[in-house]
Amino acid sequence: MKNLLIVVTIVAVGIGAYYVGTRQGVSSPASDAVMPAAHPPVDAPDPNEHFTHFRVGESNVKSILADGEIMWVGTSGGVIRYDTTSDSYKLYDNRTGLLANGIFHLSKLDGQVVAGTYGGGLSILDEQSETWKTYNIPDGLGDGFIYDVLKLDNGDVWIATWSGVNRIRGGDLDDRSKWDLYTVANTNGGLPNDWVYALQAGKDGAVWLATEGGLSHFADGEWQSWGHADGLGAKYEVVKSQIEFRNDPAQYSEHHARQKEEMGLQDVDVAFNPNYIVALLVDDDGTVWAGTWGGGLSHFDGENWKVYTVSDGLPGNHVFMLHQDDQGKLWIGTNNGLARMDDGGFRKFTTADGLYSNRVFAMTTGADGSRWIGSFGGVARVTSLD
Repeated sequence: MKNLLIVVTIVAVGIGAYYVGTRQGVSSPASDAVMPAAHPPVDAPDPNEHFTHFRVGESNVKSILADGEIMWVGTSGGVIRYDTTSDSYKLYDNRTGLLANGIFHLSKLDGQVVAGTYGGGLSILDEQSETWKTYNIPDGLGDGFIYDVLKLDNGDVWIATWSGVNRIRGGDLDDRSKWDLYTVANTNGGLPNDWVYALQAGKDGAVWLATEGGLSHFADGEWQSWGHADGLGAKYEVVKSQIEFRNDPAQYSEHHARQKEEMGLQDVDVAFNPNYIVALLVDDDGTVWAGTWGGGLSHFDGENWKVYTVSDGLPGNHVFMLHQDDQGKLWIGTNNGLARMDDGGFRKFTTADGLYSNRVFAMTTGADGSRWIGSFGGVARVTSLD
């Protein structure tokens, strides 16, 4: 399994510089010197196997966008534009027009790069002028925290926020009258929770929504939702011995405490909420995959649920990322490594196989078929995972 070739791009948070990792080490734009990698993982692969690891700062890579020969990397320190042909890069952050450096989402909207930020709204880049145009609450956004953007075939644009989901009819973001906001209150619970984390297009113009309170479906003006009681996520008794994160967010957040109370989980003092969908993917056959917070991976065929956990071969039960590659393979990023679904089972990959970190938050497939995997602290470019 040791057959990976890795290039790492990292943002250093809090020290005012960003770095690009090469096979030789870490290069700073402030200096031509090449420094050795700092603190490689304890279980780092043999360097003779052509793996290179870097650790600079405490940066999460939450989104990666493949744009031809360009890779856009969204981190907790800004957006990096990396040209794979020239090995050149540029950092966009709050010094270059973004209102917030934390990036959760990257995509293309009508040919332009869109960044969903932590508290700074939705920003769209004009690459010619290298300027950002930002949409925020006064423009119609439900919240300044943006987690996903989806454009449907009919032109409507949907935006997932921490305070409901926006629909911009016809995609005219500059016309305030075209902005709708859907919440738990105005959908009568059809949207089960106002914290919306992911969006996927379904059949015939339908929209699937991942929330902190379950899965939701919108089609022809009608809402429908499913939660743990319907089969989403594993039962606590099944996974309680497999929960890695012992710090319970409910101990620090009134919102999370209320969520657990609503589910009857107030006596569970670890990070477990099977209603909380962190990652969402609609397969080619129209069925839905949902990655949950401690409850494993769930599959919904429209009528029945099937749940996969560590006991079934997943690396971890906190599922942060779902990606379908150009060959139709499903990839699952977890708190404890990356998995690929093969014939109903899972092929696991960890730092021992060349990943930068076992906490995998993002993944995309490059134009050359390479896999780009974002995690805590860096990005791995992988030429083969067979």
